Amino acid sequence: MRILSLVCCLATLSAVAQHPTTPTDSLTTLLDEIAVVAQAKEKIRTDLKMSVSVDEFLASSQQISFIKRGAYAWEPLLNNMSTERSTLTLDGMHIFGACTDKMDPITSYVESNNLADVVIQSGQEGGMHGATIAGSIDLKRKNTAFSPYAQWRGSYQSGFEFNNNQWYNLGNLSFSSNKWVTDASIAYRSAENYKDGNREEVLHSQFKKFNSSLGIAHKTSALSSLRVDAIFDVAKDVGYPALPMDLWLSRALITSLSYKQLFENQMLKIWDTKVYFNAIEHYMDDTTRPENLVHMDMPGWSTTYGLLSKANFKKGIYSSELQLNAYTNRSIAEMRMYPQDREKQSMFAYTWPWVTTTYSGVSMNNSIALSDNSQLHLGGGLGINYNKAKYIEFNWIFHPGAAQEKTRVLPSLHASYEVDIQRFTLAVGGGYGHRAPSVSEAYGYYIYNSYDRYDYIGNPDLPNEVSREINASVSYKGDGYGLQAKANYFHIKDYIIGRILSLGSPMNYQSVGVKGYTALDYATLFNFSLSGHYTVLDDLHWKGSLTYARGQDDEKGNLPFIRPLSYQTSLHYTYRDFDVQTTVRGDGKQRDYSPEYGESQTAAYAIWDAAVTYTFYVKGVKAVFQVGAENLLDEYYTTYADWGNIPRMGRNVFTSLTFNF
Repeated sequence: MRILSLVCCLATLSAVAQHPTTPTDSLTTLLDEIAVVAQAKEKIRTDLKMSVSVDEFLASSQQISFIKRGAYAWEPLLNNMSTERSTLTLDGMHIFGACTDKMDPITSYVESNNLADVVIQSGQEGGMHGATIAGSIDLKRKNTAFSPYAQWRGSYQSGFEFNNNQWYNLGNLSFSSNKWVTDASIAYRSAENYKDGNREEVLHSQFKKFNSSLGIAHKTSALSSLRVDAIFDVAKDVGYPALPMDLWLSRALITSLSYKQLFENQMLKIWDTKVYFNAIEHYMDDTTRPENLVHMDMPGWSTTYGLLSKANFKKGIYSSELQLNAYTNRSIAEMRMYPQDREKQSMFAYTWPWVTTTYSGVSMNNSIALSDNSQLHLGGGLGINYNKAKYIEFNWIFHPGAAQEKTRVLPSLHASYEVDIQRFTLAVGGGYGHRAPSVSEAYGYYIYNSYDRYDYIGNPDLPNEVSREINASVSYKGDGYGLQAKANYFHIKDYIIGRILSLGSPMNYQSVGVKGYTALDYATLFNFSLSGHYTVLDDLHWKGSLTYARGQDDEKGNLPFIRPLSYQTSLHYTYRDFDVQTTVRGDGKQRDYSPEYGESQTAAYAIWDAAVTYTFYVKGVKAVFQVGAENLLDEYYTTYADWGNIPRMGRNVFTSLTFNF
């Protein structure tokens, strides 16, 4: 599909809207915040590492884990649930990957230097962005504030990682004035194969990535602004050691146009509306795998048009957000197998048979301050999901007479109560929500899963998944220390998962059989986390966390990809211009694994990381230099979430130098 070449000329007409800020009583402050998104955060980074990928940053959250198929484009799991059950957005925009093997989550199409923050909401609290079960992950892009006088700001970061010889260069430049703002970023990463803890090279783990973004905002009046923005991302020669094929090219164009209006002395405080367009093309093949007996190409395309409009209200003790989401997406994926004898005819199939998904929904979140130390939150939404498969005959092979079109109603509700009692903060809540089957679950045709070595078939007649959840948290803040515990429990009716089919034979020569997506009676999932911090000395701080999860199907069997007991503990010491950080992290033995779904038991492991950061100035320009090492002891290990039990990276020494001007 050549749609990207047709729409590149529209990039300058596209834009991104900024995240709505909380209105204040100060008109001047409101004007300054028209284009502000998490302005206090200059960059995405972790406590240990100054320059990280988006995946590495998300992995530092207790709520997110990852399925890894290589060193690039990890699949985020929110609350130990796959991406089908969560909503991933960029500034509220819906973007859908073009790969049937999930080799391109939307996190792979942005870079850390064009993001300001990531907002993670658990369960139905994340329903403002659409129907969900696990919650939402919303990536927030950088937006410079308007300023009363013209000024330029920028940064440049370069670094090297020794294990896989990865070079990276990240640059940012912004201009702001009373009427205009311009934000630009550029990033390039290039990495070779990495080595595991036995110093063995992990083949097909290389990648190259280029990312750029440009945004222009104009203050159209004292209380309104217009912003255009575009991101272009391209990845080449990306290897996936856990899969039988690699990526030779992936391209994405992400654009939007937004208008924001602020209101003075009214209950309506902010109205923010955007239209957006994004197009993704993704080309997989196995030309670098000569060991494969049958060569295959698997290109895919995803195109999305959308509208997002939201309004913020506040009056007295009551505040509310009302949001309208609407989008249409077309997903196409092909598979072509070439016989060893090229004189024979190749085999072709649509693995996504031109599926159009149209969604429109309205959602609302209300907050009521019951007292100075307690709040009540109530919200919900209603969405309509429409699917149409152009080539439904592929699905008729396994599901004769399945409707070419399907319309689903997706309601949701949630409520929570929060109270402060002296140094304690207590919260309890619950939620109810539906989600529609994904394109693969409903219409996928012979999608090969190299994890359990089955070809997967979708079912257009699957029911909605229905989730009921409860959650609770308690935290305590003392003088120089704090402790927080969180837990949630999901009961998911008609849980969608693959089960072996008694009919059909595998298409891929590596497959051992065929599985069809089916709905279990129910599944349950429990997540628990405990975190704390302690100030040992004025310049010495400790942080630690512990997480546990358990997932079971309706027969008390274990669900796949549920993280075992995991932990992290770190010390941070500051001395003059030096910062020293050391961390130990690991997982316990995976006791509750699932052979039925292709899992094998993984052993416990513990990894030691450390880094030193030095801050200095060069002719008035702030510079930060960092050197550190991940997996200092060169441990050989694999985790529950490593596809095919590929080993993780061994000792990796990294360096980074940043200039801010």
